[in-house]
Amino acid sequence: MEKFKTIQSTFVPLPIENVDTDQIIPARFLKATTREGFGDNLFADWRYDKEGNPKKDFVLNDPTYKGEVLVAGKNFGSGSSREHAAWAIGGYGFKAVVSSFFADIFRNNALNNGILPVVVSEEFLSGLFASVKNNPDSKVTVNLEKQTITNNETGESETFEINAYKKECLLQGLDDIDFLLSNKDKIEAFEKQRVYSY
Repeated sequence: MEKFKTIQSTFVPLPIENVDTDQIIPARFLKATTREGFGDNLFADWRYDKEGNPKKDFVLNDPTYKGEVLVAGKNFGSGSSREHAAWAIGGYGFKAVVSSFFADIFRNNALNNGILPVVVSEEFLSGLFASVKNNPDSKVTVNLEKQTITNNETGESETFEINAYKKECLLQGLDDIDFLLSNKDKIEAFEKQRVYSY
């Protein structure tokens, strides 16, 4: 994974509540075993008509909105535990998703795939939606090291919570296996001095 760096970016608004993983990536796309191509099918049923043509009224098909951050409504990522939802979001190019609430399994899948889920207050979330409505070029700054998110349009900031281990993995660009391998010497040293009782 790439090391997670501070993001300062325009953002894509999706002010829809209770977005589940089947809406993020429909079940018919789950047969693939690699991550390639999932970004093309992110929100496929909202994004394309039955003939596969882009729906002009869906935000991902509107060139007005772009960026590395998806700002979504409350309760994002509910439903089944498919990791493919995180693959689709990352494959599209999003590095962070902002919401006032995430389903636990989705949040963990996102973190495991290098995507930062940022939980903000409903007031802050509403402020982001208002800013981007007034100015589609509004930006947001996500600073993982300081655990802050800032609405650049208004100057308002909030802090967000993240598991310390997952934070370190994101900052270092490590998945769980990479983290273990990076600590191989420490693990081996611990095992050598450990006393086993039989």
